[in-house]
Amino acid sequence: MRDITFTVPCYNSEDYMERCIDTLLTAEEQVEIIIVDDGSTDRTGEIADNYAKNYPEIVQVVHQENGGHGAGVNAGLALATGKYFKVVDSDDWLDVKELKKLLKQIQDWEKEDVTVDLIICNYLYDHFYENKVKRMGYKNVMKENKVCGWNQIGHFRPSQYLVMHSLVYRTEVLRESGVKLPKHTFYVDNIFANQPLPYVQTLCYLNLDLYHYFLGREDQSVNEKVLMKRIDQQIRVTKLVSVCTDLENLRSHNPRLAGYLTRNISIMMAISSIHLLLIGTPEALKKREMLWNYVKNHNQKLYLTLKRRTVSGFTYLPGRAGTALTLAGYRAARKFYQFN
Repeated sequence: MRDITFTVPCYNSEDYMERCIDTLLTAEEQVEIIIVDDGSTDRTGEIADNYAKNYPEIVQVVHQENGGHGAGVNAGLALATGKYFKVVDSDDWLDVKELKKLLKQIQDWEKEDVTVDLIICNYLYDHFYENKVKRMGYKNVMKENKVCGWNQIGHFRPSQYLVMHSLVYRTEVLRESGVKLPKHTFYVDNIFANQPLPYVQTLCYLNLDLYHYFLGREDQSVNEKVLMKRIDQQIRVTKLVSVCTDLENLRSHNPRLAGYLTRNISIMMAISSIHLLLIGTPEALKKREMLWNYVKNHNQKLYLTLKRRTVSGFTYLPGRAGTALTLAGYRAARKFYQFN
C-alpha cells in the first residue's frame, strides 16, 4: 500500500498543472497520483497522459465529462489505494522538503503500529505575482507531533480553521464518512473539510509548511467578484454543511468538535451573508433571509446560537446601519488577513 494517494482535479490546467504534479513526483513510489481531467478543452488531458506514460507505476489518469471540482475529488477517492488521501488543486503545489518529512512520519507510525485518522499541516497563502506569502499554522491549537483526540485540542483563532489544504485524511475514514461532493458546484472543499471530522478519532498536527495555496488569478473562486457571481453555489454549500452533522448528538460525547463545527458553519453563514450584502439587490437580500430561515427550520437551536453567540450574527444586523457596520468589518478583515 502506498503511503498517500494524491488526487489532482484538473480543468483547463495546461498553464500550471506541471508545477503541481512535479512536486508530487518527488515522493516517487511512496505515493500514487491520480490526475482527473475533468472535461478539459485544452492540452490538460494530453499533459496528464504523458505523465502516466512516463511514470506508469505512480500516475494514473481519469478522463471524465466535466463535473466540477467535486466530481474530480470523488473520482480520485473512488480509485485511491493509499493509506492516506490528499487533494492538491492543479494550480497549487507542495513543498518538496516538507513532503519528505510527512512521508517519514507516516512510515514511523506504521512501524510503531500507530493509527492516525487525520494529519494536519500548515498551508501558505501564496500571492505568487506579488511575491508575498502568508503562513497559516496551528501551533496554538495542538501540540506538535502528538497524536491526540478532539477533546485534547485548544481553541482556534477567529481567522483560523481547518481547510482542505491543511488536511490529510486516512482514506478509510473518508469512505466511512460517506462524503461525496456535489457536481458542478464551487466551494465544495468546505464539505470535505467538515463532514468527515466526526469520524476522526485520532489526529496529529505536524508543523510542516506543506501546501502552497496559489492566489492571484482573476478567475479564482475565492476572488470576491467571482464569489459574488457564484453566490448561489456558496449558499448551497453553506446549507449542506449546516445539516451534514447531528450537532446535538455530537455535543453529548464530543463537545469540543461540536463547538468547532458550529463555529465553521457560522463562518460560512457570515461569508454568504456578507457577499449577499455586497450584491445589495432586493433579490440578494431576500436570499440572505431565506438562508437564515433554512437553518432556523432545520435546527432551531443552531439558528439561535449562530444569531446570538457567533460572528455570523453580526452579518445579519437590521437596517442600513447594520449593513454598513457589517461591510466595514468585512473590509477591515479582508485587508488584514489577505484572504482574497
